Amino acid sequence: MALGSGIEWTESTWNPITGCNKISPGCKYCYAERMAERLQAMGQPNYRNGFELTLQPHMLELPLQWKKPQTIFVNSMSDLFHKDVPLTYIQRVFDVMRRAHWHRFQVLTKRADRLAELSPEIEWPENVWMGVSVENADYGDRIDDLRTTGARVKFLSLEPLLGPLKKLKLKNIDWVIVGGESGHRARPMNPAWVTDIRDQCARAGVAFFFKQWGGKNKKKAGRLLDGRTWDEMPTAPGSTRLARSTRTRALPIVA
Repeated sequence: MALGSGIEWTESTWNPITGCNKISPGCKYCYAERMAERLQAMGQPNYRNGFELTLQPHMLELPLQWKKPQTIFVNSMSDLFHKDVPLTYIQRVFDVMRRAHWHRFQVLTKRADRLAELSPEIEWPENVWMGVSVENADYGDRIDDLRTTGARVKFLSLEPLLGPLKKLKLKNIDWVIVGGESGHRARPMNPAWVTDIRDQCARAGVAFFFKQWGGKNKKKAGRLLDGRTWDEMPTAPGSTRLARSTRTRALPIVA
């Protein structure tokens, strides 16, 4: 059985690596760090090291056991392109994704420079979507790095959105996710930043997904933008044709 996700733009999570460290402002109130500390306190063996980067080779082949096709977020609790993850291990993760061809895998990194550096050493399957996180205009270069990769589908996660992104570089980008920060210390997100990004995506023909307004009570704040939800997703590798996402019931489990 696959492990459910409470993340609006995916269905399941798979963590062959756990733990990370903070490298930019978007990391300040990292949800994965808080979650790892709770799981460590609960005695979950994969989190015996808390949020210290830890390879989990026993988790590598888990998606091969999930027979029902689904969308899987890879390393929701880490970053596949962290400097301490060996290239050989990254290649093993990609090998599993290639073999599990009936699934769609979503990989997301803040370490876009290492992603670009290692991309020629990776065999990119069509079922892998590659994304980078960009929280404000200071980190727009991550998009340029993403564009150089061999990924068939490229996407941006603009979450937590901490500032305006007036001139997004959307050439060869297939999908954009926007979300506000959540939690008791959440930093505010200006609605004008969101509508501007949505309009940029519309002009460029890029799928737009609005995840949440966030804040202290993200459920109450909701995810309506101009009176509706925005659940656009690219429908095929390299395509900007749009389709509504499908969701499964989330299970309160993190692998």
